[in-house]
Amino acid sequence: MTTAVAAPFRFFSLQVVRTRRLGPSLLRVTFAGPDLHAFHSDGRDQSLSLFLPHPGQSEPVVPLELGDGWWQGWRELPDDVRAVMRSYTLRALRRNPDEIDIDFALHGVEPGSGTLAGPASRWAAGAAAGDRVLLLGPAVADNRAIRFRPPEGTDLVLVWGDETAVPAVSAIVESLPAGTRARVWLEVPRAGDIQDLATEADAEITWLVRDEHRAGSSPAALDVLRAAELPRAERPYVWIAGESGCVKQLRRHFVGERGIDRRSVTFVGYWRQGLTEEQLREQGE
Repeated sequence: MTTAVAAPFRFFSLQVVRTRRLGPSLLRVTFAGPDLHAFHSDGRDQSLSLFLPHPGQSEPVVPLELGDGWWQGWRELPDDVRAVMRSYTLRALRRNPDEIDIDFALHGVEPGSGTLAGPASRWAAGAAAGDRVLLLGPAVADNRAIRFRPPEGTDLVLVWGDETAVPAVSAIVESLPAGTRARVWLEVPRAGDIQDLATEADAEITWLVRDEHRAGSSPAALDVLRAAELPRAERPYVWIAGESGCVKQLRRHFVGERGIDRRSVTFVGYWRQGLTEEQLREQGE
């Protein structure tokens, strides 16, 4: 069942087509559905809301029959019934056939990781063809859930992300046109998570392998960026996303230490160390 929500966004009923491990900490899940022809996005850091079933459920429970009242109805469902909602980034959209890819960071899935796996990581680790989900996504290609928007005249693009932002950063880097100067830093838990990124831009991409015994915000990232010599630029644009504590540190660095206009800095906290997405939403209300 599909329903309009608040244009340009709507629900899409999807099924898993296949999965592919990208590295020790990253898994790609490919989805398809009969109405994906109505899904449109310019990509880059397109944000999506994914609704997942609890163990034992054949599909996620979201009261779509309530129309515009689905959100309140969903919140009022019992915790063990209400579909798990998590925010993700579109990694790729393909046509003929219509498919989308979403990459999952598998926090805490491996035995002995020392981190408690969340419901989305557990679901992704066990995902199989035919598994059903709901997606709240765009029906209009250029929509407000795309945050990467360099101002006209930008002459240097600076990007940082941790493993949760790898899909967004990858899509951003791939979308940069020839002649664009870019410096990109990607922080991942393990060397096996490093990926080859194709781009026509003049991009220098640096992968930072985080100490596996240190979780959360990363002073190492701040040290690396402080030591980096950046190309001269009159109108730089910065995009940073990942763990909110680290994102805040890096934003202060770019604005306070580098002197970059705060209006040219886009920063997004995808997650916060020690908090679930439900707790983050409650704090924001």
